[in-house]
Amino acid sequence: MAELLALDSVSAGYGDAVILEDISFSMQEGDSLALLGRNGVGKTSLLATLMGFTRLHRGSIRWRGAEIARMPTHRRVHAGLGWVPQERWIYPSLTVEEHLTAVARPGEWTVPMVYQLFPQLRERRTNMGNQLSGGEQQMLAIARALMVNPRLLLLDEPMEGLAPVIVQELTRVIRLLVAERGMSVIVVEQHARLALALTRRAIVLDRGRIVHASDSASLLQDAQALSRLVAVA
Repeated sequence: MAELLALDSVSAGYGDAVILEDISFSMQEGDSLALLGRNGVGKTSLLATLMGFTRLHRGSIRWRGAEIARMPTHRRVHAGLGWVPQERWIYPSLTVEEHLTAVARPGEWTVPMVYQLFPQLRERRTNMGNQLSGGEQQMLAIARALMVNPRLLLLDEPMEGLAPVIVQELTRVIRLLVAERGMSVIVVEQHARLALALTRRAIVLDRGRIVHASDSASLLQDAQALSRLVAVA
């Protein structure tokens, strides 16, 4: 498989404050990665760095072999990075369908395709953003990211605060995207066991540094290591 993303000795943060230090890892096409760690260790900041929202102090970010460290965010999206932020960023005055068509780019994912993936959104297609439940807003955030036809999907806490039935539905969707569609994903998720079950590889952050890297299955089976690294019982 071809290399999709590679970070080499990346240090980044906000203004002069350095949040991430010496981050190095790579992903291949079709790869899936769980990004784990306690609250406040830099997981969201790492996704923000990939999208160009932080200040890069040092290091290299290569996307499909080309350096993108100084590339503006909109060009990273056009290059194939799709982002589902923790805050969802659903606009109250736009309908479901307007959210989707506003960002659409040519490719496999179309409005009918995302409605097939999320039948509930088809039923709500004329509803405004503020007329959706939290679970429906999360579905819309993922569907909207798919409409840019990304090669890598960044999911920041996609299950946070959602009812178990919605978590089950989103788990199905992410598993389908990875296993059947071959989409590359990075999942930031407090439910560590769930994230590990959905991905092939895992990285654990602590104080802005990578403190563990392994395949997801091995970490999932090592309850002691998992508890030590991410405080999961």
